[in-house]
Amino acid sequence: MKLEKKKGIGAKRRGKRSSIDHDPFLEEETEKRRKFNYDDDDDIESVESIESEEEGKVGEEVEDEFAHETVGEKRKRLAEDTLNRIEEAKQREHEEDNEEDDDFRDSLVAKTLMQEQLEKSGRVRRANALRVQDLQSSDKFRVIVKHQHSVTGVALSDDDSRGFSVSKDGTILHWDVSSGKSDEYKWPSDEVLKSHGLKFQESWYTRHNKQSLALAVSSDGRYLATGGVDCHVHLWDIRTREHVQAFTGHCGIVSSLCFREGTAELFSGSYDGTLSIWNAEHRTYIESCFGHQSELLSIDALGRERVLSVGRDRTMQLYKVPESTRLIYRASESNFECCCFVNSDEFLSGSDNGSIALWSILKKKPVFIVNNAHHVIADHDSVNHNCTPACSWVSSVAVCRGSELAASGAGNGCVRLWGVESGSSAIQPLYELPLPGFVNSLAFAKSGRFLIAGVGQEPRLGRWGCLKSAQNGVAIHPLRLS
Repeated sequence: MKLEKKKGIGAKRRGKRSSIDHDPFLEEETEKRRKFNYDDDDDIESVESIESEEEGKVGEEVEDEFAHETVGEKRKRLAEDTLNRIEEAKQREHEEDNEEDDDFRDSLVAKTLMQEQLEKSGRVRRANALRVQDLQSSDKFRVIVKHQHSVTGVALSDDDSRGFSVSKDGTILHWDVSSGKSDEYKWPSDEVLKSHGLKFQESWYTRHNKQSLALAVSSDGRYLATGGVDCHVHLWDIRTREHVQAFTGHCGIVSSLCFREGTAELFSGSYDGTLSIWNAEHRTYIESCFGHQSELLSIDALGRERVLSVGRDRTMQLYKVPESTRLIYRASESNFECCCFVNSDEFLSGSDNGSIALWSILKKKPVFIVNNAHHVIADHDSVNHNCTPACSWVSSVAVCRGSELAASGAGNGCVRLWGVESGSSAIQPLYELPLPGFVNSLAFAKSGRFLIAGVGQEPRLGRWGCLKSAQNGVAIHPLRLS
């Protein structure tokens, strides 16, 4: 009996174990596992095979699309596809060419602007002296504007199309370079001048004298500045030809004027030995620079805030305006008459002994001197008027900006062209241009295509001689460049 009971208990336990084996949760798991069990002989599809199947389906669809087209329609379709591909290729090439053209155009503009900036700064100079061709018989000075008295100053606009001149008779002319047609600036009444800041002097001669000795034109072509015996700097509006301001402050005759390139900053030199700075745009006084112990005769300036000046104290001084300092260069045997910048580091000077000197900012003595640059010709009519020394004075020098071409004038009957060689620090003579009379002012065109000279029967700052055969006016000489 006991054994049977045990057997029954064992049977019951075995029956429970079998119920666990047939649990539905376990059966589902086994079915899931069986569902994903692959035989060894089955192949597993890869991504490439799937893509190939899709491409095959697309190809079949395309074939189905063109299944019913004829041979002619197929040829037409293939030809149109070929033409479309060719047009797309040409369009891509054209777009690439346009991009290259734009890049090339931009590079040319950048190079041009860089070249102009380098020329203005003096780092690069045009070889205009080497390009000047031999003079022909038809190349000579031609008077295009006439004055009643000696011309004391000439200037050109920035585009070389217009010119300006002043003379000892007080006239201010604005003329066209090509035609020579001129307009005169009219002096306003005393009441208008007084309202513009003019202070009348006690001397009757100074008060009523409109004699002009210097002029300058701003780079933007808006303002014209003149100065003379009345000790004032007069500012004119070029567009309206009207007087706009009279700057006071000098106690002596205003002998020279110049604008700083690219700005409305105006410099003026006077017989009182001072160099004054004005703002033409705001019509205000800025400051004065001192240093000369005698009359100041000529000044020049470039784009930097530096002014070059010469005076009768036998010194040439370079003012550094922002630093309030100056460099002094002394002449050993003569007085300076004129000066001009070659570049920011070199400059020329003319003296009353007939010499022309090339100076460097780093040396106190000239690096090259041309003695007797304007020797007096024996048959010149100056001998008959007892003014031989004054005729050899170098009264004007000029440099074509951004190049090594220079010119000088005196009263010996010719204007001389020079080539300034910076590397060898030398001045080479080029040509002599006949022009009777005292050459009181010179100006080169920016392009170097012509030279303007203000000539008269008397010197600019005095009456040390008189050449009756000379003509008072403005003369122009063409320059042929290769």
